[in-house]
Amino acid sequence: AQPVFRDPLDTPAQPSALAAGSRLIAVAPAGTGAVAVGPRGHILYAEAGGQQWTQAQVPVGSDLVAVHFPTAQRGWAVGHDGVVLHSRDGGRHWHKQLDGRQAAQRMLAFYEAEVAARGRTGTASASEPAAEAESEADAALERALSEARHFAEDGPVHPFLDVWFENERQGFIVGAFGLIFRTEDGGESWTPWFHRVDNPMSLHLYGVRGGGPGQPVYAVGERGLILRLDRDAGRFVAVSGDYEGTYFGVLPGAAATLVFGMRGNAYRSTDDGRSWHKVDTGTRAGLPAGAALGAGRVALVSQGGELLLSTDHGASFVRQAGERARPGALAGIAALGEHGIAVVGEHGVGAETLQ
Repeated sequence: AQPVFRDPLDTPAQPSALAAGSRLIAVAPAGTGAVAVGPRGHILYAEAGGQQWTQAQVPVGSDLVAVHFPTAQRGWAVGHDGVVLHSRDGGRHWHKQLDGRQAAQRMLAFYEAEVAARGRTGTASASEPAAEAESEADAALERALSEARHFAEDGPVHPFLDVWFENERQGFIVGAFGLIFRTEDGGESWTPWFHRVDNPMSLHLYGVRGGGPGQPVYAVGERGLILRLDRDAGRFVAVSGDYEGTYFGVLPGAAATLVFGMRGNAYRSTDDGRSWHKVDTGTRAGLPAGAALGAGRVALVSQGGELLLSTDHGASFVRQAGERARPGALAGIAALGEHGIAVVGEHGVGAETLQ
């Protein structure tokens, strides 16, 4: 008999005694503990210290690739099939807020309504600059509507690749082919921001992060794309960098912002993204994730299994010895308490104390 296909969006994640030692893709602090996510809907949570990891109840079996907790209890995880999950209890239980089917339909309905509304109001403006701005806005909406139609036709095949929340109500999710949504109500509703981003080629967006309250918010992606949120204009504006390869992540901070990606490349800005300077990371391996650890310390992990530590806000890095707690090629890192870190990778999750 032919095996019956079970859609991961309709199939809860299966419990596995081996989950903590199997491949995991991302990890985030949650209060004094941490939460890790990975393939087949696997989510694990740990208390302070990170020695004991417990598998959570998850309603989907889709691969999960990013997780963020703006508070100790409330967090979000995203991944393949356009899935967005939410937890209200520190990562122990999860429910689905959005999937690729719903995301495509919401995107299509939103842009159909926006384009129709613009058509009714017309664009007759008093001044030439205003008319030009109107024309650009119309073009952005038309392009977004065209993309929305493609997404609706494709079905739920496009992943969300990162999630970041400023607080427990306001956040962004970003993904493949320029996917980006904003929520103002803790994920109860999601508004497409496709028309609010300087990304005309619909490049993949791999990372989105902000610093502390009021600090800049950045999104990064392929072909050296760095975007900075202009809060007044309500849009992500492209800032020029010196690198044309893919960025996997960004760490904004009060002293400096760090972007990092393929082949050990990392760049640093101390002037809110106006200029970027190459950082010597000491590795040629890809850098999929980083974490700000406080007191000027920044850590990056590499696909070669390296842990790179900076004590000067990302200006320089030193490779850390000791591989015991590090599970092979690394994919994610999170601060764990005051002096600890949790790392995830091809062989699961590990925790260690930094000297």
